[in-house]
Amino acid sequence: MLDTAIGFFQNGGPFMYPIGLVLVVGLAVAIERWVFLSVAKTSNRRAFDRILPLLRKKDYNGVVEVSRSSQAPVGRIIASGLARMQQTPRREEIEYAMEEGVMEAVPRLEKRTAYIATLANIATLLGLLGTIMGLIAAFTAVAEADPSEKATLLSQSISVAMNTTAFGLMAAIPLLLLHTSIQHKTNEIIDSLEMAGVKCLNILSANTLSSGTKSSAAKPAAPKPQAPTQ
Repeated sequence: MLDTAIGFFQNGGPFMYPIGLVLVVGLAVAIERWVFLSVAKTSNRRAFDRILPLLRKKDYNGVVEVSRSSQAPVGRIIASGLARMQQTPRREEIEYAMEEGVMEAVPRLEKRTAYIATLANIATLLGLLGTIMGLIAAFTAVAEADPSEKATLLSQSISVAMNTTAFGLMAAIPLLLLHTSIQHKTNEIIDSLEMAGVKCLNILSANTLSSGTKSSAAKPAAPKPQAPTQ
């Protein structure tokens, strides 16, 4: 099988080398993105599992410490909400701060993912270009060849030219599948960040509301005015 693959690669012409380079680069980018997203997903889950009990206990200093130590995107998002809550208790303002944190995390998650689809398209186009150039060279050679050798020479040249298209598709299809898988994984992480932000926002709002209720209940009632004595 290895000899067949090597022979197929050698018989494809010079365009096999740029297609092979595109395939290697695309696979390297896909592997790097997959590892990065897997680490980000795991770190987000661990950080959220540590932050959630602290939020319910109103241990906001502990939440900030966890966010600094884990470097997980969800930690930075919740820390942004806590920083805004110190300035204003309004739910809308806290939500805007957490949405800003999500928007800062999304470009890091989507970084270089679009390159995989672009490289897949380039591999396909290089395969087609190699086939066209091979056919042009084949018909030029046939036109100058001996009539008895034209059929054999033409069939061999077309076979070599079609190998380029086949290799281009063989490189493009796995890259497109990897791009779809990585994009799906990225969307899952973004959805989980938004879900974690909403859940933490609800807890913060409930904590703020309960604190306000307790302070109102603890506030002594104003003394009633006494009737003037006659």
